[in-house]
Amino acid sequence: MGERITLQKLRAQKGREKITALTAYDATFAALLDRAGIELVLVGDSLGMVVQGHETTLPVRLEAMVYHTAAVRRGLERAFLVADLPFASYGDPETALTSAAELMRAGAQMVKLEGGHHRGEVVRRLTEEGIPVCGHMGILPQSVHRFGYRLDLEAPEAAERFLEEALDLERAGIELLVLEGVPPLLAQAVTAELKVPVIGIGSGKGVDGQILVLYDLLGISPSPPPFAEDFFRGAGSIEAAVRNYVQAVKEERFPGDGEVPSSR
Repeated sequence: MGERITLQKLRAQKGREKITALTAYDATFAALLDRAGIELVLVGDSLGMVVQGHETTLPVRLEAMVYHTAAVRRGLERAFLVADLPFASYGDPETALTSAAELMRAGAQMVKLEGGHHRGEVVRRLTEEGIPVCGHMGILPQSVHRFGYRLDLEAPEAAERFLEEALDLERAGIELLVLEGVPPLLAQAVTAELKVPVIGIGSGKGVDGQILVLYDLLGISPSPPPFAEDFFRGAGSIEAAVRNYVQAVKEERFPGDGEVPSSR
């Protein structure tokens, strides 16, 4: 077993070495990602789409997230494990604490929640109880019916507001931030301003790490986002495909130029 990945190690990689991350939903794939060198594994509520067959992440319940988090935990020996708080499970600080505690008991080392500065009170409550929090800004799949899968952040004032919201989340206590579908120059600016590591999906090269939905990386998703790359083609095995992804992220060959927003 290699060195266990801790939050302190991920922090130390900021600005020095790219962080590699993928989603997983079961013990077998979790163990494979662990062997292949993935540093952060996310039990994403994307399981609602790629595992359960829903059109959005909204039907995913906390019970399902707890179940899959426990399964993934049993497959990991070294990677850092993050679990999504699903839709409507963290609307107020006390509800969020109850939900996050369930995921932590299942084996998560950090929980992830969507939204900007309005989540500050929730973040503060969780961190008061010793629960590490990962923020998620940009495209917000849990808010698809309100905002859709497109962002309008090109105007300078919109970009400035976005950056300030990210800083507000950091002040509230987040220790990682995921940016989804954010214009690359803005994602790079946020990464430079924040002290915590920033992991991107469809947000260009200028972040501290990359994450993909595992099934997109393997080329088996029916509707992969345009920025995803099929690492399985020509790899010979799933583990080789994941190792190729790790190497491409570390060497800054993935993502390519011309990032576009995610559809998840």
